[in-house]
Amino acid sequence: MSCAEERGIGYETPYACVPIVPAAILYDLGVGDASIRPDAAAGYAACAAATSGPPAEGNVGAGSGATVGKLFGLERAMKGGIGTASVRGAGVTVGALVAVNAIGDVFDGPTWLAGLRTADGRGADRSMGALLAGTTPLRTRPATATTIGVVATDVALGKLQTHQLARVAHDGLPRAIAPVHTGLDGDALFAVATGTNRVAADATVLGAMAAEAVRVAIVRAVRAAQSLPGFPAARDFAGG
Repeated sequence: MSCAEERGIGYETPYACVPIVPAAILYDLGVGDASIRPDAAAGYAACAAATSGPPAEGNVGAGSGATVGKLFGLERAMKGGIGTASVRGAGVTVGALVAVNAIGDVFDGPTWLAGLRTADGRGADRSMGALLAGTTPLRTRPATATTIGVVATDVALGKLQTHQLARVAHDGLPRAIAPVHTGLDGDALFAVATGTNRVAADATVLGAMAAEAVRVAIVRAVRAAQSLPGFPAARDFAGG
């Protein structure tokens, strides 16, 4: 908020420009040092480090402590991360930035990438298969796993249209994560429209692009992740 205020970015009122910043968090206190948490200084540093170049992916930022496949406890989970993607078409662009800390497994199409491991930790299991077989998940606090992110387009949208874009973007989650939107997840996506592109975009096209950008960003997050002690990454896991 301080960084935005210094740059005159925010909601214009008759008396001041108010830097309103929506936020969401993911729960990763079981990985690494639980005393290290994002604060105002970290937020300011992130704004100051913003660039038009390709963002870092994997074990950075919100992806540092992210994990996936936690249906039966962290000891059978794998490393998640943060990923980005953009889709261009019909003269417009839609991008996505997603931090993947899901309770479920991550897939690229039919291919299992990361998630629940077998009890010995050496092989790939399937969370959906276990659930459909009637296996009860490990009891845990609600919303201690989540996939959060933002979708952005360069076209001009009103508030209602932007809200709808965020809603439709959620369609990308079940294309890459299963199970998803469980009572243990706190999945949330925000949407942004910069208005720098004056092309009149079709809402259906924008929604399809947003969902695909989210799907690809999730896949990239897991593929870019690096292993941590006790949490193998997709790139290193022979059991997949």
